[in-house]
Amino acid sequence: MTLLVISILVGCLSVMTVRGRRGNWPAGMPVARPRLVAVGGTYEGSRGRPSDAYVIQERLVAAARGGPAHTAAALALGAVVGARPQYQEDLDECAQAAHRAVRTASLRGGAGPALVTSLDVILLEPGENPRLRFAHVGDGAIWHCPKGAQPQPLTTSHSFGDGPPLRGIGLPSELNAEVGSVPLRPGDRVVVVTSGAIRALGAARMKELFTGGMSPSACLDRLYDEMAAADPKDDATVIIADYVTA
Repeated sequence: MTLLVISILVGCLSVMTVRGRRGNWPAGMPVARPRLVAVGGTYEGSRGRPSDAYVIQERLVAAARGGPAHTAAALALGAVVGARPQYQEDLDECAQAAHRAVRTASLRGGAGPALVTSLDVILLEPGENPRLRFAHVGDGAIWHCPKGAQPQPLTTSHSFGDGPPLRGIGLPSELNAEVGSVPLRPGDRVVVVTSGAIRALGAARMKELFTGGMSPSACLDRLYDEMAAADPKDDATVIIADYVTA
């Protein structure tokens, strides 16, 4: 039975083609698929209070740091994915959707702890001139690391030191998200981090590791090793994404 199933599958694959805009794609030829090859992880802080959450898809990466626990972060990320950012002209509406979701849940909680979270979102926009679109609220950070060049920060922190964020998803004030876009070339790297990672290692050291020539997974492993030595009190999330076209 197994041999029969394998024979049928091989027979089907031998006649499969990919139909594109210019006709049939030759069987066996790889299809170019611009995407973000990403790895991520959260190093749990010693306080024992989970706060971070993240999402990795082929073209979408998002991270949030919220409380209490990680309820606000999970609500924000769920709203972002549900807003279908790949069909939005910019990511501001996705940030607004997250803001509404967290704010509504906070108001329903009555006198309980307020739900507030940071949010960092990146989205690959493929095409003849591929771009990376981003949205940022709070004290996380997004870096663009062009191939062969120094990392460039795409965002600014919306807090002073270790104080509460001046802008946050779920705060009573009207949301003013930081949004923008940058062109991408194959081999470029984009990194999304929460504030716990920045406090643990420092921005300068992190940028050194981002451009050290390591693969995303090797770079994340090295960051984990150094965070283990630093023993951060808060959750520290790092997502490393390389732009590839093959």
